[in-house]
Amino acid sequence: MDAGLIYLSQVIALIRKELLAILKDRSSRALLLMPALLQSLLFGYGATYDLTNVPYAILDQSRGTAAANLIAGLDGTGVFRRVATLNSTDEIAVLVDEGDALVVITIPPGFDARLSAGRKAPIQVILDGRNSATAAQAASFVASVVASFNRSMGHAPLVSIERRAWFNPNLESRWNLMPPLIAGLSMLQTLLLAALSVAREREQGTFDQLLVTPLTPLQILIGKALPTMMIGILQSTIIFLVILFWFGIPMKGSVGVLYLALGMFTLASVGIGLSISAVALNMQQAMLYTFMLVMPLMLLSGLLTPIANMPEILQIATHANPLRFGVDLVRRVYLEGAGLSDVAPDFLPLAAIALVTLPLAAWLFRNRLS
Repeated sequence: MDAGLIYLSQVIALIRKELLAILKDRSSRALLLMPALLQSLLFGYGATYDLTNVPYAILDQSRGTAAANLIAGLDGTGVFRRVATLNSTDEIAVLVDEGDALVVITIPPGFDARLSAGRKAPIQVILDGRNSATAAQAASFVASVVASFNRSMGHAPLVSIERRAWFNPNLESRWNLMPPLIAGLSMLQTLLLAALSVAREREQGTFDQLLVTPLTPLQILIGKALPTMMIGILQSTIIFLVILFWFGIPMKGSVGVLYLALGMFTLASVGIGLSISAVALNMQQAMLYTFMLVMPLMLLSGLLTPIANMPEILQIATHANPLRFGVDLVRRVYLEGAGLSDVAPDFLPLAAIALVTLPLAAWLFRNRLS
């Protein structure tokens, strides 16, 4: 038989062995597929910054027509839900302290009379500042209702700003958060599976059997990497389908470019996982190393906070983080419709990470085998 065919058949046999080790029982298969499905649904429904049910209370001391119109504007937005109509200022503190109302709006006496006289008519907005981001967003909603009320009263400003979002026309935070999870949610199990691959062999005593086989370190590397990459791409596909069909977030870019990006990202992630696997002496160490690494990778990915807002030293450190480029790739291809030429700069760092971590893992295998 040709030497090349022998080499290939040995790699395929090792890949088959790895897949059987991972998928040999029903519970293992469920653990590989169900978390990706459940986590994507959980993030889609739970991890959103959109305010759709803001509890608020109103203290109307004016009792006039204009005040009633302003209150009707708040009630009609679909964002605010009135939980109390107050009779005095003494009731405000208790309502906010107990968390029953996020916003309390006070309309002072003489509100209608001031407006009729062409004078400014201020209102008081009290916010529960324990969650500053939510409070700021609620205040923005109140400001938009007040601006709409002013226009209806003929007090529109001479100069106005009109905003239009290109890639998220409804400004839903879910659109910005969900697509990057195609890379983010699959990374944990990709890293973990790669990290456990050699550690599991050592703990089960089968690693010694690899020592006496004719397999080279490169063959072992390919045989360990490809099954993990296949499972990682499968998990990304599950998350992608949930985002596209369940949550209805439209994809603007090419599926081919998306999967090319996911392939490069998964390869870089597997390289890190295999390096961990070659260093760890047992499965417990591999899991600890992986979980210790995952949180910094998530925080330094730009998924939740912009990288530009981080200290300069951390911005430099993010260049060693494959998730940073995976998040950017998926977000731009999915939402912006970016083509291969547009996202090519993100492929280079991922390729560099893979070119460093995979030879490092092979070198560590070679040292283990010697």
